[in-house]
Amino acid sequence: MEEPTHPLLPHINFPADLKRYNDDDLEQISQELRQYIIDVVSVNGGHFGASLGVVELTVALHYVLDTPYDRLVWDVGHQAYGHKILTGRKSVFHTNRVINGISGFPKISESEYDTFGVGHSSTSISAALGMAVASHYKGEKDRQHVAVIGDGALTGGLAFEGLNHAGIENSNLLVILNDNCMSIDPNVGALKEYLTSISTSKSYNRFRDDISAVLIKLSELGPNAHNFVKKIEKSIKGTLLKQSNLFEALNFRYFGPVDGHDVKKLASIIRDLKDIPGPKLLHCITVKGKGFALAEKDQTKWHAPGLFDKITGEIKRSTPDKPQPPKYQDVFGHTLVELAELNKNIVGITPAMPSGSSMNIMMKAMPNRAFDVGIAEQHAVTFSAGLATQGLVPFCNIYSSFMQRAYDQVIHDVAIQNLNVIFCLDRAGLAGSDGATHHGAYDMAFMRCIPNMTVAAPMNEEELRNLMYTAQLENQGPFSIRYPRGNGVMPDWKRPFKAIAIGKGRKICDGEDVALLTIGHVGNFAVEACRELNSEGIHPAHYDLRFVKPLDEALLHEVFKRYATVITVEDGCLQGGMGSAVLEFMVDNQYQSRVIRLGIADEVVEHGEQAELWALCGFDSNSIIKAVKEYAVSRTTKTIAS
Repeated sequence: MEEPTHPLLPHINFPADLKRYNDDDLEQISQELRQYIIDVVSVNGGHFGASLGVVELTVALHYVLDTPYDRLVWDVGHQAYGHKILTGRKSVFHTNRVINGISGFPKISESEYDTFGVGHSSTSISAALGMAVASHYKGEKDRQHVAVIGDGALTGGLAFEGLNHAGIENSNLLVILNDNCMSIDPNVGALKEYLTSISTSKSYNRFRDDISAVLIKLSELGPNAHNFVKKIEKSIKGTLLKQSNLFEALNFRYFGPVDGHDVKKLASIIRDLKDIPGPKLLHCITVKGKGFALAEKDQTKWHAPGLFDKITGEIKRSTPDKPQPPKYQDVFGHTLVELAELNKNIVGITPAMPSGSSMNIMMKAMPNRAFDVGIAEQHAVTFSAGLATQGLVPFCNIYSSFMQRAYDQVIHDVAIQNLNVIFCLDRAGLAGSDGATHHGAYDMAFMRCIPNMTVAAPMNEEELRNLMYTAQLENQGPFSIRYPRGNGVMPDWKRPFKAIAIGKGRKICDGEDVALLTIGHVGNFAVEACRELNSEGIHPAHYDLRFVKPLDEALLHEVFKRYATVITVEDGCLQGGMGSAVLEFMVDNQYQSRVIRLGIADEVVEHGEQAELWALCGFDSNSIIKAVKEYAVSRTTKTIAS
């Protein structure tokens, strides 16, 4: 892109500044905004392609609407970087997703322009409708309410629920469908095919612009003309494009598809649509990664590429000097294929995260046995339950925080029926810079209270493999395996499968001062802590529970009979988590030990690097060392005093 002679973006800090320019300036402003996103994200990281794809739409919306009085709701938030830059956060945009910096997603407490906090998909229509109904109730007839939702997010059931309700409310709601055929991976399903048929219909595209213009002008005749306009509109659209009945049947006035990168035309259309009452849907065709050639070509890779050279497009990777352990997600992906080769009944399911969860490995190796069901976690779980009733063994891979959306299905459709569905919960624990909406803090607590459910967490890659192997053995029932985002600890991880006894933990090392009880990857923090403490003459014992349900009662009896102080460590919420389970066991068995719990406190944890957040929440290796030393000092002091 050529550098503009007179840059405009430096003079635009809020939407009011944007309104000082005329329509002919919008293209240059869009070009500068796109380049600014490229400049900052290339050196600081973050989500990339989605925001580039909606630059023109973002500019047009803030140019035409009276934000923040008019309510603009973004779905997911991956595409909201331009919105943040235009709404007072340009000077701090470089702190995006950095600890104590601005959030990577819209966040109510951060700005009055962020009308609704988002991180999970498909929420925008319901939220914007709630705002629209509230405005109608308060008599705010001039207030606009706009939901921007991607075609990927539209596959979520909540989006359809919102559309269904909005169609019967005479509220001032505009849904803008950002259609780029992508979420993080390419979209799948009948809805994708339907939207493609709309955007490629020659007969419809030939007449759409003239029809929209006529209908908008007729609407200006006043309220009495609206019914007449709707009849004409329905007749014309029904003749030209039968598929439009999906939105028309839901009582939405459908406009489009339009070029989502023609900023002047977008501004003109949005300006006109403000004057049309009732629910409306504007269908915009965009390109994810628009303006950065490599991102346009490989949209999955450039969804969130990390740091890169904005000139050459080279993604910057550190080059380790020795073999590195793999990511847990890749261990899952490769192990699933190995198991599926051994067990013909194994199938894989993921809700729109094949690359993020590494389910794409099985999808490539065994395309008829792995299913991407779209952004539909509830469906993923019940679909898995249906498969299980017929003797198949579904590995349902869902991010921990996304599993929250399917909790009823886990109970109602899987656990009550005691079906062998294996839930592999990726990104369990503190997930890093995606922040509060993506931390998998609660799965141990909400899974362990469900009857028939086995709840386990591997300490390393070998244990993940063995838990997966164990879970697919006959008659195991509902089985939850959680593991964190990022790398494990074993470069030499691909070892023969071994069954693990359900509910059996293991002793990592013996000790004399205090017992450390860990579950999952944080056990490696305890190993580091014990190594350091041993060098200082302090010798804690360390036990890896492996299972929070069922608990290893024999192991816990040993611990509570030997140790007056027990420290539990978990990358999960303290309320209802592993530490709570240990306390329940202690009380039920009338032990009197002192239990210190390290984990995620009862508060919202914001964004930052994982290591920063582990330290902030007080369960990294240094925090474990500190907790043991505080006990050791108090114990020594008491001994001297006596």
